[in-house]
Amino acid sequence: MNKPEFWNDQDSARKTSIELSHHKNILGRIRRINSINDDIETYFLMIEEEEDSSELIQETENYLLKISPEIDKMEVELLLNGKFDRNNAILSIHPGAGGTESQDWAEMLLRMYTRWCEHNNFKYEIVDYISGDEAGIKTVSLEITGEFAYGYLKSEIGIHRLVRISPFNAQGKRQTSFASVYVCAEIMDDIEVEINTKDLKIDTYRASGAGGQHVNTTDSAVRITHLPTNIVVSCQNQRSQIQNREKALVILKSRLYEHYEAERQKERDAEEVSKTDIGWGNQIRSYVFHPYQMVKDHRTNFEIGNTDKVMDGELNDFMNAYLKLNAESE
Repeated sequence: MNKPEFWNDQDSARKTSIELSHHKNILGRIRRINSINDDIETYFLMIEEEEDSSELIQETENYLLKISPEIDKMEVELLLNGKFDRNNAILSIHPGAGGTESQDWAEMLLRMYTRWCEHNNFKYEIVDYISGDEAGIKTVSLEITGEFAYGYLKSEIGIHRLVRISPFNAQGKRQTSFASVYVCAEIMDDIEVEINTKDLKIDTYRASGAGGQHVNTTDSAVRITHLPTNIVVSCQNQRSQIQNREKALVILKSRLYEHYEAERQKERDAEEVSKTDIGWGNQIRSYVFHPYQMVKDHRTNFEIGNTDKVMDGELNDFMNAYLKLNAESE
C-alpha cells in the first residue's frame, strides 16, 4: 500500500484495503485473547500466593463476568468461516397473504433489522421500497455493510410468524401474519457470474417511498428481471437511472451466484435447507404478542419472553444459538 502506484487501480486497491482490514481485525482479536489469558493467569497466581484470597477470588469472578460477553462474541466469530460470511449482505422482506396486517408486520421487521444494524455498528441503505396500500410495506430490500454482515444475517432466512391482536381488525380479534426474509451475500467483483444482456428485461418506473428530492420526480427507479431464472431485483434509492441500474446489477449478480450455487449443490446432494424451506407453514421463528409474550426460534428452541427487546433489534442471542447449532451439526 506504500507503493506510489498503489491507488492507480481503484478496484484492486479497494480489495487490498478490505483484506488488510480483515487481517488487522483477526490480529486484534488474537492480541485481545492473549491479553485476557494473561490476566486470568495473573489472577490465579495471585490467589495461590495469598493466604486470605477471598477478595481476590471475588475480583476474579467479577472480571470473568465482565469479559464473558466479549468471549462469547469472539467464539461466535470463529464460527463465521463460510465462504462469504465476511461479506456485506442484501436483505429483503416480503409480506405474506393477509393484506394490510402482513404488510404492517413486514414494516415491523424492517424496523427490527435496522435497529439491529444500529446496535451492532453495521451500516444500512434501503435500495428498494414499495409502500403498502393502507399501512406497512409491500416489499423492501436493504444493503447492509460491515464485516460478517452476511455471516450473522444468514440466520434470519425464512418465514417469520406474528400472533397479536390486530390493530386493523375492528372486532379486536387475534390474528396470525407471516412475512418472509431472504438474505444473500453481496458478491465482490472478483467472483465471476456470467450475465447475458439478452436474458435481461429492464423496466424503469417512478420511485416510491422515502427518499430525497429526486425521488418521485422522474422514472429513475430500475427493475431488472433475469428471464432464465425469473429472478427480479429493483433499485430506486440512487440519484439517477444509471446509478440505480448499476446497483440493481450488483444485487442481481449476488442473487444469481446464490441461485447457481444452490443448483450445483442440488446436483451433488440437496439444496441448502435454509433456503428451500422458505414457504408458508415453515416458519423459523414465532413472535407472540397475545395472549402471552414470547419470541421462539423453532430451529434452536431458543426463546425470549421480552418481545419489546427483540423488536428493538436485540437479535444476537438468536443468531448465536443458530450459528452454534449449525457448527455442532457439521
